[in-house]
Amino acid sequence: MPIHDARRAAGVSRIYRGKNPINKRGYTVTILALTGLGRALLILIAIATTACATTGGTPRPRPFPGAPVPPTSTPPSAGVPVVVPVAPEAIVSTALTLRGVPYRNGGNDPSGFDCSGLVQWVFAQNGIQMPREVRDQFQAGAKIDLRDVKAGDLLFFETVSDGASHVGLAIGGDDFVHAPSSRGVVRVEKFTSTYWATRFVGARRVE
Repeated sequence: MPIHDARRAAGVSRIYRGKNPINKRGYTVTILALTGLGRALLILIAIATTACATTGGTPRPRPFPGAPVPPTSTPPSAGVPVVVPVAPEAIVSTALTLRGVPYRNGGNDPSGFDCSGLVQWVFAQNGIQMPREVRDQFQAGAKIDLRDVKAGDLLFFETVSDGASHVGLAIGGDDFVHAPSSRGVVRVEKFTSTYWATRFVGARRVE
């Protein structure tokens, strides 16, 4: 095929049919013009090049110069609860604010407490759920010896029935706060006194 026919088939034709212009270095320069087919070929090449640059979807925006690089790790899921241990001092402090509240059989709020209702309410104010009955509270937490008792521990006594039937809260030293039915108010007493020492049946630590 003659050269001019090949150019025409490719969509390219010469503008200058006479002498080609000579550039400053003395080389002959051939200037070509694009026909409709040539123009279409260039458009297709440009589209293909762009497609390669964006393969894989929309590019992620880049931060402005000097901005910190966004973290690549996935942050912790929201709403996951974080367990924070409750200090025994907070338990004791809550219990001591209730001194003088009247005893009420079956009571479990500041209008009146029985012994286990007092314990349940105090722990609930500090984010710890406790059973309602003395016998069930006697199974909560870990068993400890009397000599290891610390503020915030539970002390159990046998009073009106066999086994644990009364509960109080150790507040430090040999003192405890409880809601006894006698003399009818929440108050502090010593668990080493003869009455309570002879009725002691166990201690538990709830953490």
